[in-house]
Amino acid sequence: MGFKTGIVGLPNVGKSTLFNALTRTAAAQAANFPFCTIEPNVGEVAVPDARLKKLAEIAGSKQVIPTRMTFVDIAGLVKGASRGEGLGNQFLANIRECDAIAHVVRCFEDGDVTHVEGRVDPIADAETIETELMLADLESIEKRLQNLVRKVRGGDKEAVAQERLLKQAREALEHGRPARTIEVADEDRKAWGMLQLLTSKPVLYVCNVAEDEAATGNAHSERVAQMAAEQGAASVVISARIEEEISQLDPEEAEMFLEELGLEEAGLDRLIRAGYQLLGLQTYFTAGPKEARAWTIAKGTLAPQAAGVIHGDFEKGFIRAETIAYDDYVALGGEQGAKEAGKMRAEGKTYMVKDGDVLHFLHSA
Repeated sequence: MGFKTGIVGLPNVGKSTLFNALTRTAAAQAANFPFCTIEPNVGEVAVPDARLKKLAEIAGSKQVIPTRMTFVDIAGLVKGASRGEGLGNQFLANIRECDAIAHVVRCFEDGDVTHVEGRVDPIADAETIETELMLADLESIEKRLQNLVRKVRGGDKEAVAQERLLKQAREALEHGRPARTIEVADEDRKAWGMLQLLTSKPVLYVCNVAEDEAATGNAHSERVAQMAAEQGAASVVISARIEEEISQLDPEEAEMFLEELGLEEAGLDRLIRAGYQLLGLQTYFTAGPKEARAWTIAKGTLAPQAAGVIHGDFEKGFIRAETIAYDDYVALGGEQGAKEAGKMRAEGKTYMVKDGDVLHFLHSA
């Protein structure tokens, strides 16, 4: 399990350049004119994790298989998208299918790259996109409320609960607050998720800066970081141009290039880490002679559900999980050393998997 992040933003903010770099493909055409991305491009990238390579070395694994993250490059939204301006309706539908939104905002000055509004103001850009998503949600809510009238009158419990949540979301939106600012009770979370409101999705603001500002950011990115903090969102500084160059280098060359720029890691790593934190995700591992593999799960996932990420039958027939903490696995030289030191534990159905756990599942399937 990875997660699906939609890359959104106004035209010409660097979305497709970033997408190309992240997925190391040329699937999304990056050009200096609006709507250069007509269909959403989907790309998968390996999630970098140094722990996986170490596990593979210790286990003598023939294959190393990282977990993967999906990016969807969604064409540039413009003012009026909620009313179908540009290619608005199609784009909004694509956003609805994503788990989170990576909102790329332009934080660089470049007279050669036109801006759809004729100015560089990342806060205004973000507000334009947010407004369109909020308007689209309001329209969707009104339609759903109308469709629920008869069921609510008939006393349908599910419809009554849905109506309550929709009205709660409508009130927030009418006061200029996105749906993600609403505190949802645990018992309502499933029904809330099924509403698929655009503004309920977690947002990560991606500040696209010039190459010489990738390490430090600038005044524009600082304003975005402040805005994100006020919203309970996250932000990360990236130079799409640098990421594009790195994507064309081998690992050794890329490392040297980053050092020259004063960067400790590629923007991809920062983006994924910020995304994991935003969605409350973590990684566990399986390791053996055949392969060492990483798996992504939500924090708080119990052992049977973690097993189900590998195969549904593992969850259905779950018996127990043999568990070794990553640090113990490395320090004791692998599974056998951990067993001898008493560091391998047998955990049952109520065990909450921790980040870095090395697991082996026993099941009846």
